[in-house]
Amino acid sequence: MTGKQAVEISVVIPAYNEEQNVTALLERIKDVLEPLERSFEAVFVDDGSTDNTLEALQEHKQSKPWLRVIALDRNYGQTCAIAAGFEASRGAIIATLDADLQNDPAEIPRLIEMLNGCDAVAGWRVNRQDPWLRRVATRVANGVLNKLSGESIRDSACSLKVYKRACIEGLTLYEGLHRFMPTLVRMRGFKVMEVPVSHHRRNAGKTKYGVWNRMFRAFVDLLAVRWMKKRNISYHAREL
Repeated sequence: MTGKQAVEISVVIPAYNEEQNVTALLERIKDVLEPLERSFEAVFVDDGSTDNTLEALQEHKQSKPWLRVIALDRNYGQTCAIAAGFEASRGAIIATLDADLQNDPAEIPRLIEMLNGCDAVAGWRVNRQDPWLRRVATRVANGVLNKLSGESIRDSACSLKVYKRACIEGLTLYEGLHRFMPTLVRMRGFKVMEVPVSHHRRNAGKTKYGVWNRMFRAFVDLLAVRWMKKRNISYHAREL
C-alpha cells in the first residue's frame, strides 16, 4: 500500500449500468459500516457504463468522503473491474459485493468477524432469489467445478466475500477468474471458509450476463484453473 493512506475496511464494488441501484446501495453501506466506528471506504469501479451510473456516483462523492470512484475507459468485464478495485483499495480487510443490491452489505460485519479463524470468507447463497433456470445452471456449474478442480465450493458465483489484504496482494487475475477466487486464494496457502449469506431479488435494472454464455465461459476458465492447480508450486524452506 505504498503511497496510500490505509483504512481498516475497503468494500470493492464493480458496477455496470446500475444507476437505479447505486444510491440505495450507498445508503445501505453507510448504515452498516458507520456504526462500526472503523475507518472504511467504498471503492466503486464503473466498468464503462453507458447509463448515468458514473454521474450518480460522482454526485454522491460530494456528501460521502468515504466514497471513491474508479472509472474504466470502456466495458472490460467483471474480473477487470474487481482487479482495478483491488489495486485501488487501501483496506487491511477487503470486501467485495455486486452493485445490484442482491448481496446485502449487512452481512459484511459478520463475515469480517469470521476472519479471526481464517484468511478469507466466501458467501454461499442458501436461499437464492433468482429465476429457477439461473439457480439450476449454478448448481450444475458448481458440480462440474468441484469435480474437475477437486474443490468443495458450494457457490462459486457469489460475489459477497471478505479477505485479509495478504490474500489479494500480488495476485494476478485473468479474465473470468474472479469466479474462482476461493480456489486461487487457497492455492496461495491461505485458509478459506464458506458460510451461508442472505440473497435478495433484483428490484431494478437487469442482469448483464446470460445463463448459457456464462456457463460456457466458466467451463473454459475452469480448465485453466485446473491446469494451474496441477502445476502449482508449494514448498516450505528456511535459510541456514
